[in-house]
This record gives sequence, C-alpha cells and structure tokens, in this order.
Amino acid sequence: MRKICVVVGSRANYSSIKSAMRAVQEHPDLELQVVTAASALLDRYGSVVKLIEQDGFKPVAKVFMLLEGETPATMAKSTGVGLMELPTIFEQLEPDIVITVGDRFETMATTLAAAYMNIALAHTMGGEVTGTIDESIRHAVTKFAHIHFPACSDARDRIIKLGERPEDIHLVGCPRIDLVAEVLDRDNNGLGPNLFEEGVGGVFDLDQPFLMLSQHPVTTEYGAGEQQINESLMAIHRLGIPTIALWPNADAGSDDISRGMRKFREHHDDSNIHFFKNLPTEAYIMLMRRTACLVGNSSSAIREGAFIGTPSVNIGSRQDMRQRGSNIIDVDYDQDAIADAIEHQVKNGRYETEPIYGDGHAGERIANVLSTCSWQLQKRITY
Repeated sequence: MRKICVVVGSRANYSSIKSAMRAVQEHPDLELQVVTAASALLDRYGSVVKLIEQDGFKPVAKVFMLLEGETPATMAKSTGVGLMELPTIFEQLEPDIVITVGDRFETMATTLAAAYMNIALAHTMGGEVTGTIDESIRHAVTKFAHIHFPACSDARDRIIKLGERPEDIHLVGCPRIDLVAEVLDRDNNGLGPNLFEEGVGGVFDLDQPFLMLSQHPVTTEYGAGEQQINESLMAIHRLGIPTIALWPNADAGSDDISRGMRKFREHHDDSNIHFFKNLPTEAYIMLMRRTACLVGNSSSAIREGAFIGTPSVNIGSRQDMRQRGSNIIDVDYDQDAIADAIEHQVKNGRYETEPIYGDGHAGERIANVLSTCSWQLQKRITY
C-alpha cells in the first residue's frame, strides 16, 4: 500500500486538494497522511485545521512555521522554518509520494524537503502563468516534481515545454472544481442568517443582490496593498450593494490589506459589508453561485467562477495571463473602473458554464494515478 502525504498550508491549499485527499483516503491501495502547516493552523486566518478535522481528516503532524510580519523577509524565513521542520516529519512518516499544491511559499519548503530526501513529489496545478512570485515558485516546483497534475490544457502544454516527460503529466482538472460540482448537484443553498454569526460587520438578506470581495496581496507589489484594497472598498461603498468580504491570505503584504480594511471600517459605515476571516468551502461555493459579482484578485473567480458562471471583476496583475472564461472583466486598481465593471457584471447576470479547469472528477483521477504510476527519481530534461 502506497503512503501518500499531503501538506496543507492554507485555506486555498485545502480547497485545492480536498477532493483528492478524500479519494486517496477511500482508495484501497493508498494510505493518506495529512500534514497541516503555516496559516492553516492559525486563528487569524480562520483555523483551517478545524475545517480539515470536521471533514473527517486526521492530521498526523502539524508544522508551525509562519513568522509574524507578512513581509518578503518573513515569507522567506517562514519557508526556511518549514524546510527545517518537514524533513523530520517525512522521516517519521516515510511516505512513498508527497503531494504539494500550487505555488505558495510553504509549497517550496515541502518541495525542497521531499527532493533532498529522495521522496517522489507530485505537484497539482502546475504549468499555469500568473503575476507575483507565485509563478516563479510554481515553475520551480515543476522542475522538482516527478508526477504532474495540471488543471487545464495550456498548463499541460507548458509543463512539456519546461522539459518534463509527457508520460509523467496527467491532465486531471482542478480538484476545486470537484467541490463546486458536488455543491451544485445538491441544489441546496444552505445559507441563512447564521452565516453572519462569524465575522464582523453588517447583516443583510442573501436573497437580495450582494457582492463578494476576495483580494490578496501581490508580492511583487509589496507596500501597495493598502491603497489597492482601498480602491476596491471605495468602489463598493459608492455602489451601496451589500458585500461579503474575506480577509487576505498570509502572503507578504497581508498586513497592508488588513490595515486598509480596518481603516475603512473606522472611517466609513460598514453596515453593508460583513468581513470574514474564513468561510467553509461549501459556503464559499454557494455564495459564488448566488452573488451578483465576485470582486478582487482571487483565482477562484477564474477557476470556480468559469465553471459556475459567476460574474467577476478581476483587479490588477495577480492573475495575469491565467487561462480564463467569459465571466471575467479585468480592471486596474482604480475605483471608477472597478465600480463601472461591477455595475456591468451585475446587469449582465450569470454566465454560461465553461469547464476550463475540469469537470468535477479530478480527485478520483489523481488517486487512481497515484496508485499505479511509476516515476524516475533522477530527473532528466527532455528538450
């Protein structure tokens, strides 16, 4: 039986691998090992580890590696702390394959630890192009990984161009779409006033039009986050449409965006905005299905949004060049442009579904590949 170790370091990590974790756990030839790390363990980022445990997964180890500050320096140092801790855990668990997700800084710590310890590395969501340091991390992880699980066709082609063997590349789709498909199939909105028991701010009727705001720091634009989030908040404030706003992730510049949110609440009426540290994945998906427009720079607008048909306004450079559907309007950090784009999307309404990032079966495909695949531990460039 192959032991498959999944390292979950953030809320985005978890939603991006949950269905594959479940498929591995249920597969007769695989044993799942869950390691939780970084912001997934911290209350100020929503204690994602509690959601993981509620979903029936039992972490076998926890890695507290996130240094305070959310600056480029602390992000680099946190990666180093993770690299100090993870080898000990891998020695204890003796996994056959380690799965690392996407492109966050804790992903790099996982990657380097597995590589130096001669453990096969599987990488999900590689081959894509975006803004920020994430793209550099993503392509670097691809060059370390032995097994590749890209989410879309252009990502697969790019991994081949990076010199990886085609037989090691498995186009499976994005596991996040699996969760979306499950929620949509149930056709149960599951949302009510109790949603507002968490977080702070106004309470409003979710049967009436509302916006969602999910905006994260752009690491290569460090120091600009407060002004960037202020443009978004002022556009939303001007429109007067009730809004559910999510706190940013733990990347460098997170404090700038958080500060901008706090200042906005201090100086403006926030009775129309409710701020959340975190939302359960299912609740987030149901809100995406019902929102009049998703605003910000989260990849969920592009991935899940294309599948659901969520009208979305993507702000700034964070998702530059990522393959996208017709549900996206791209704008810069300008409140007038943001407000105009939101108004356009609200009037347009829901878009047709575009399954660019999968059809809802990525998790089971990943588990099946992991149970049978072979790999070359010594990497060879094929171009």
